[in-house]
Amino acid sequence: MNVRLGVDTGGTFTDFVWVDGSGHVQIHKQLSTPPDPSAAILQGIDVLHVPEGTAVVHGSTVATNALLERRGARTALITTKGFADVLEIGRQNRPDIYALVPQKPPPLVPRAWRFELDERITAQGEVLRPLNPDDLRPILAQLAAEQIESVAVCLLFSFLYPEHEQRIRQEIRDWRLAIKSAANLQSPISNLPISLSSDILPEYREYERMSTTVINAYVAPLMSRYLGRLAAGLGVRPLTIMQSNGGVISAVTAGQQAARTALSGPAGGVVGAHYVAAQAGFSDLITFDMGGTSTDVALCHGRIPTTTSGHIAGMPLRLPLIDIHTVGAGGGSLAHVDAGGALHVGPQSAGADPGPACYGREIGDRRLEIKEATQSPISNLQSRATVTDANLVLGRLDADHFLGGMMRLDVGAARAALAELAELMGAVSVEAAAWGVIQVANANMERAIRHISVERGYDPRLFTLLPFGGAGPLHACELAANLHIPRVFIPPSPGVLSALGMLVAAPTKDYSKTVMEEIGRLEIGDWLGEVFADLEERAANEMAAEGHETVTLHYALDMRYKGQSHELTIPFDRHPLSVNRNTITDDGLRLTDDGSPITDNRLPITALFHAAHQTRYGYHQPDAAVEIVTIRLTAVAPVTPPPLPQYPPAEPDATAALVGEKEVWFNQQPVLTRLYNRARLRPGHQFPGPAIIFQYDTTTVVPPEWGTAVDVYGNLLLTTL
Repeated sequence: MNVRLGVDTGGTFTDFVWVDGSGHVQIHKQLSTPPDPSAAILQGIDVLHVPEGTAVVHGSTVATNALLERRGARTALITTKGFADVLEIGRQNRPDIYALVPQKPPPLVPRAWRFELDERITAQGEVLRPLNPDDLRPILAQLAAEQIESVAVCLLFSFLYPEHEQRIRQEIRDWRLAIKSAANLQSPISNLPISLSSDILPEYREYERMSTTVINAYVAPLMSRYLGRLAAGLGVRPLTIMQSNGGVISAVTAGQQAARTALSGPAGGVVGAHYVAAQAGFSDLITFDMGGTSTDVALCHGRIPTTTSGHIAGMPLRLPLIDIHTVGAGGGSLAHVDAGGALHVGPQSAGADPGPACYGREIGDRRLEIKEATQSPISNLQSRATVTDANLVLGRLDADHFLGGMMRLDVGAARAALAELAELMGAVSVEAAAWGVIQVANANMERAIRHISVERGYDPRLFTLLPFGGAGPLHACELAANLHIPRVFIPPSPGVLSALGMLVAAPTKDYSKTVMEEIGRLEIGDWLGEVFADLEERAANEMAAEGHETVTLHYALDMRYKGQSHELTIPFDRHPLSVNRNTITDDGLRLTDDGSPITDNRLPITALFHAAHQTRYGYHQPDAAVEIVTIRLTAVAPVTPPPLPQYPPAEPDATAALVGEKEVWFNQQPVLTRLYNRARLRPGHQFPGPAIIFQYDTTTVVPPEWGTAVDVYGNLLLTTL
């Protein structure tokens, strides 16, 4: 049995799932330490007494926070002459079409640190103007003078001819070695990370390629230093890092390609949710991850959704990632009233320090920090009321049952915070203010779910809502009722499901290459064998270098009708599905269910594209020319997920799990509600709402007219009565 520890760092709590040598699973939640997230991780390891040699899989927020807070490395950009302003110009599309004065986030690299070289590659990959290394000399001198900590290199059409970028990297490395040997060993230039667009994103579209490369350069030094500190604290425990695509990579690779970890925590949650739901027989899911700071939602229509067109902090990040939509609504989200008297919840959060008012921590200067960060009127900051405080005041959280009773909540502090908010709302009652906070937060999260379902042509009524995170089960049933989702599925440990997902995730690496070829001109089977050969060899060698000799390869093509500006990614099967670095062969395409040979390989691929285009846009053009823009390869190594034990069913009567009754607010009035201890619930137990179910890592709210049943895995299945 592999001994492994999954760790997910969140805005309020750091979550742990440990599978020991006997296969027993232990969970733990530790308050996060935002100044240095590794401190909470090492504290949790001490609490759990995790032995040396335990493999640690970590979902990190270092890259995400650095981008959101604009506190990355001092980064320079080297690009082709005439293209230094691409990063600032961007695209003409406006995210907020009704903004009279639209605000674009400033580029990560200021104009003074964007440098141009008089070189040029054509759109056919030919050298039009060769690179002159002497042109780099004044740039290198300025890098030293400005104390630059990281360099992004993005030349025009480098995805077709990467040699110029590679030459620039070698020149910088040679210059770096010269500085290091000149007695200035402490200079940051002596350890200058270099990010090449031909390595990070060898695809066309210069703005997205440049943005992604700059993002990587901006966060790589921070990530590398953080992982170095964490690895030192872990000692001999091997460390791997969760990626945004739902797979894991080595800590060394994560330090070099930190942009791939920007959404690692939320990705772990979707992977974990898909795993536990699949074991119980549910494939069509809407995952709902509500933590302390934000809510992340994703729609899994039989599979984990992925995309290559993501955004973070207002900037395009064109790397493979799970298709997750995030809103600023979490348990720690602050409530405030705007100048017009309207109630808002989030996106500002109380975080882990000081946290919600009911945590009982002194605010100190935190109020001033929040005010400065949000640039809101002082009336927005008259209260520390959060969603967690509102749930406590309404009885949905219990002061004595939070974190399994290990952390007592301060009801008086929560009521005081809500009382301040009530005054701003017009002298309403404390309970009315709390009810308003819950309804506004629910509306924010409901819009997020509609965005990934209804707005994309999916009917929520055909899906199961799977809530997780510390706060997800508190709000799930009300959201499901508003969206007419018929079923809520709550796994045994929803509060740490993202950390469980770290242990389910497989070692994964993604590769891509822009090819720009019209299908009608190709002998498609032979051509695909040729263009994928380099990626296959690279994948096998790099995975083997990380200790994975046997991998599974997944293939996809970015395709479009000729003349279109955007593509659809079309997955397909190609032999060999499982390869060893020494046994890679080319057996051609296999697109039929029984594996029989296909005489015309062009038709099945185009048929897949036409069908996907019809689904996505409502029409297709069977007689139009089709282009393959980019080829994609994903290499996945095998992984053994933690076991999910099954239990024999018991009688339906759940009285043994009943621990009391109290009044809880539903429909703007207090209702006598039964309280259950989830640890005592057994498969087969059933009971109607209203009910509150306590457990260590979360609290589940079952409103009136909802019923609960426990399945053989210990999952809660909540349905309307």
